[in-house]
Amino acid sequence: MEAKAILRFCRVAPRKARIVADMVRGRNVEEAISLLAFTPKKSAQIISKVLHSAIANAEDTSEVDVDNLFIKAITVDQGPTLKRYRPRAQGRAYRINKKTSHIVLVVAER
Repeated sequence: MEAKAILRFCRVAPRKARIVADMVRGRNVEEAISLLAFTPKKSAQIISKVLHSAIANAEDTSEVDVDNLFIKAITVDQGPTLKRYRPRAQGRAYRINKKTSHIVLVVAER
């Protein structure tokens, strides 16, 4: 049995979140939680919340043993970009792109 958790429009660049996602892909849930707790990146805390949500979804939908769960799939896709402008010298304006992510995490029983 597998369970899924989705976080959309997360304010972290997908390129940065994929670094953390690659660290925990395929790992046991307990191992992934401890790994994310000691990773000093913003996306580690976000992915940890999504992981806890997926575990709660697995417990809620069916009778699963949490000790046997592992991260079957985790994908980080790019969401819409927030476009902002920064004033520069001589009346110019530079564009700043604030990127967003969609994180999909699937846990399954081993």
